Amino acid sequence: MSCVALVDANNFYATCETIFAPALAGRPLVVLSNNDGCIVARSAEAKALGIPMGAPIHEWRTVCADHGVVIRSSNYTLYGDMSARMLSVLQDACPRVESYSIDESFVDLDGVADPVAHARQLRDDLRRRVKISCGIGIARSKTLAKFANHLAKKQAVWDGVCPLGNLPESRLTALLASQPVNTVWGVGARLAERLAQDRIRTALDLRDADSLRIRRRYGIVLEKTVRELNGESCLALHEVEAERQMILASRSFGTVLRDLAPIRAAIAHHVSRAAEKLRAQGSLAQHVHVMLRSNPFRPQDIPFRRTTLVPLAFPSADTMLLSRAALAGLDALFQPGLNYHKCGIMLTALVPASRVQPDLFAAGDSPRRQQLMQLMDRVNRQHGRGTLHLAACDLDPRWEMRVRQRSPRYTTCWDELPVAWCD
Repeated sequence: MSCVALVDANNFYATCETIFAPALAGRPLVVLSNNDGCIVARSAEAKALGIPMGAPIHEWRTVCADHGVVIRSSNYTLYGDMSARMLSVLQDACPRVESYSIDESFVDLDGVADPVAHARQLRDDLRRRVKISCGIGIARSKTLAKFANHLAKKQAVWDGVCPLGNLPESRLTALLASQPVNTVWGVGARLAERLAQDRIRTALDLRDADSLRIRRRYGIVLEKTVRELNGESCLALHEVEAERQMILASRSFGTVLRDLAPIRAAIAHHVSRAAEKLRAQGSLAQHVHVMLRSNPFRPQDIPFRRTTLVPLAFPSADTMLLSRAALAGLDALFQPGLNYHKCGIMLTALVPASRVQPDLFAAGDSPRRQQLMQLMDRVNRQHGRGTLHLAACDLDPRWEMRVRQRSPRYTTCWDELPVAWCD
């Protein structure tokens, strides 16, 4: 019988902010999105104040001021490094680890004599070595482990570790019946609405549904989810997280821009990020869309919102080739004298790199350039995003987002390392 656990950090972004600033522990804290726009993470204390996820910060500044809420800009460099440290602890203790997101990982506990004791030791190790607390769900399949993790974090009775495999069948049935169907891994709000029309409203309803009927109406992935809820391990990560059919990279500027140079730097940056994701899923792109717009909420600005498509001669994942196409599209869109607020790129017509039909008259990406792209990705994974990048990204920094309340990058920037003083 298989045994898998999902390890999920508690309030990860907010916790990372307090690790190197202990004075913030116990205080309500929120983390903002790009350009300090919306609330994307909250500490437990901030949640207790009723501050909602995704709310624009300007609507909650009075509440934050009245209750002493600490506000921080997103510090993705710090969060990424702490995630890598968390993953390293798990890899030291478990033979097989699958990273699911920045703060979640599945670990294989098959063959472990006492999975619950092992899970509690993992929690202790993470608190001691990385200063991160987490919830752990243990079950016979990934879907059940994800469900167990939800219970471990939401219900204090489990003390952070919920072992569904150790429960009597009647207790497991009651727990599944108590949770709505959208708590099941891979069931989003829209799918939950469709399932409700078929009278499938709880996790138990989905577990007891006819798998063949589910497959005919909803597809093979949800059928596997039903089988996983019944304890059969059959769902891989890539089946739940389907490959992207398009890749979008966009961001509002930190300030209004009128010059072309900083917008070209922004486009080059977005292409680099999108191309990295493209290569990570083993795909190539045939079309590059470029988007440029003014701020629709500034009535004094001339309205501008345009998109152009630049087709490629052959599918590619080469950052330099994609950037050349995107910058050509930007040159076609840009009009002098306007105030610009946001730009972005989108890669579409994606095809698997392993199944590209060769073209007799158009050469594909050269092997040497493919090796160069792989080297860039490897260096950036090991030493931080943007360590190797296109020179065009450095043309002008004025486009970069606002991070006025960002904490120091304690672990990755020499100028921002924490300092300890002793007499």
